[in-house]
Amino acid sequence: MQKFLFLEHTGDAKFRAYGATLEEAFANAALALVSLMWDASKVADKKAYSVRIEGRDMEQLLSGFLEEILYLLDTKDFLLACVEKVRITRGRKSCFLKAVFRGDEISSAYEIFGEVKAVTYNEMEIQENNGAEVQVVVDL
Repeated sequence: MQKFLFLEHTGDAKFRAYGATLEEAFANAALALVSLMWDASKVADKKAYSVRIEGRDMEQLLSGFLEEILYLLDTKDFLLACVEKVRITRGRKSCFLKAVFRGDEISSAYEIFGEVKAVTYNEMEIQENNGAEVQVVVDL
């Protein structure tokens, strides 16, 4: 199964990420996001960050999840290599996500070739039918 696909968008970047489950689609959205900035397959697995995100709905949960990657890049110089142990729980009034981000700190060993400024709600879609699919637009 294809992990993600970039779509045409004027001025920003738009992608669709796929998964057999919603958790897998979220993890693949993280890989799509970082592929705009670095090659995750070349980042060593030296550090891990456990993350917990809460959102009032799935869109806010997805946005918060992806924004956490940008936050760790800005505050900890952390480059994501992969996402593990993604668990999404839906409550009556909010949704929760737990995951482990694995990767390494920025160093001269890695090429950073782009910058994502923010995740937007513009054209965001989350679908669950025979698998899962999420669509995201990010500001470059």
